[in-house]
Amino acid sequence: MGQNTMPVGFSAEELINIQRSDYQEPLYTPKGITTPPPGPLRNMAQWEDVQGLTITWTSYESVLREIVRAARLQTQVYIICGFTCSGSSDSTTIKNYLISGGVLLSNVHYIYAPCNSVWTRDYSANSVYMNDVDSLILVDWKYNRPTRTNDDTVCRSVAIKLGIPLYETTQTPNKLVHTGGNYMTDGLGTAFSSELILDENQSLSETQIDDIMHDFMGIDRYIKMPALPYDGIHHIDMHLKLLNEETLLVGQYPAGVADGPQIEANLQYILSNFNSAFGTPYKVIRIPQPPDQYYNYNYPDNNGNYLTYTNSVIVNKTVIVPQFYTQYDTTAIRIWKEAMPGYTITGVNSNSTISASGSIHCITHSVGVNDPLLIVHQNLPNTANTTIPYQIDARIQHRSGIQSATLYYTTDTTQPFLNAAMSLTNISNNIWIGYIPPQPAGSTIYYYIKATANSGKQQVRPMPAPLGTFKFDVLLFTSFKTFKNEEITVKPVYPNPSRGITCIPLTIGKNTKGTIKLMDMYGNMVTLIYEGNMQAGEKNYFANTTGISAGAYMITIETTGGYFTQKLMIK
Repeated sequence: MGQNTMPVGFSAEELINIQRSDYQEPLYTPKGITTPPPGPLRNMAQWEDVQGLTITWTSYESVLREIVRAARLQTQVYIICGFTCSGSSDSTTIKNYLISGGVLLSNVHYIYAPCNSVWTRDYSANSVYMNDVDSLILVDWKYNRPTRTNDDTVCRSVAIKLGIPLYETTQTPNKLVHTGGNYMTDGLGTAFSSELILDENQSLSETQIDDIMHDFMGIDRYIKMPALPYDGIHHIDMHLKLLNEETLLVGQYPAGVADGPQIEANLQYILSNFNSAFGTPYKVIRIPQPPDQYYNYNYPDNNGNYLTYTNSVIVNKTVIVPQFYTQYDTTAIRIWKEAMPGYTITGVNSNSTISASGSIHCITHSVGVNDPLLIVHQNLPNTANTTIPYQIDARIQHRSGIQSATLYYTTDTTQPFLNAAMSLTNISNNIWIGYIPPQPAGSTIYYYIKATANSGKQQVRPMPAPLGTFKFDVLLFTSFKTFKNEEITVKPVYPNPSRGITCIPLTIGKNTKGTIKLMDMYGNMVTLIYEGNMQAGEKNYFANTTGISAGAYMITIETTGGYFTQKLMIK
């Protein structure tokens, strides 16, 4: 098997061609439907249930084999393979290679299609659902690598193999150039890209780009960030990944190194201007961007390759993560395990692919299931409540309707989970509610949601439950306790109990953005005390509790640096 090592970005030959004054875009024949699909639409998030993972077998066979080894245990794997010079398929060679490495062939399939490069993330189609969870379609953007016209036909072969309708943004007025490595979505109408999307579509205004993304993908809010100076391909999957609807995994360089300053500026832009789909600030988890051991441990600003651990793929209950060398790999795996409890975290050596500016995410693509059972839930925050049941809300949908939903919970994962039925309380928004009984201070509550559709299909969230769960702490506070992290110090509020004006003293280590709320013990907001920028230094915020019913409440303070809760009694 020969190695075809085209880079993720343009090759030198492609750059020369497109910069010629007489350059003409290769002729292209549409392979799918070029008018927008009937809406409303919902683009699947990468942590949702998938029926298949696709890879293109053109190069980096040892890496691809390890991906197959891990992914076939979670889903069907579809290998796009070309043809030998004699015209026969090369699937036999691939099978022999997999077997020689001890990889079983169950759940492995082959799609025979002409192809040019391994970077299937960039040219494959995206899974989109009509009416949130109804009919599955694939949506393909225009791929702009001039010598890789075969890559731009792979989507049609996949769509035919799986029997899924294919739509595409390749024809005016809906022509949109885009690549999968520069895109991620929360599955609820928000998407992220670098401003490469603007550079590659200069004939379109940003509003026109947003309209196409809405009409074909169901994207209502499209967040774009400046491209990074040392990432030559400007794809966000090299430094950023959504782990769920409200959590960003962000690559981190040492202070002032390589793309560290721009990554931080982009992150602060997101945190200062956008909330998650739940209306709360995004949570942030940092993960190292390691130096290149093969280039004198240099970073990209000093000719090192762009090593990354965010360039990973979630395949149902497994996450496949790039690996480079032990010093940083062990830290990255630990961070992934802490961020995705219960998931199998599988590392794959990616030193070979990273020299071409790509890794695991770049050479894989997911296809969603035909009948998703969607469960959307925001992890309950820590609380000081020890007397009132904890309300758990979830949006639960399936095209056949939901027969039942159950909440499972425990304070001891070595013991069986208890369960409580959930009830549909908001039909138009598909909101189900259940309650966990109040627990004593110092408890950690682990919980998950299980739903059964009228069709009989079942789903849990988190997907690896009960091995992985949501969780929150029931906090034990005293009136003298002070809470600190590197960004903020939260001192006791006073007077407590409150009879009117209550002072909330903070010491803020650096400028940040935050919210301060008065919450009841059910987790409902009573008063928004403050929302916006918080300047470094000593600062007092004030809540007026006049007119609020007597009882136990919580003051919640949330910034990019953490989440803090204090109990407040009102008389």
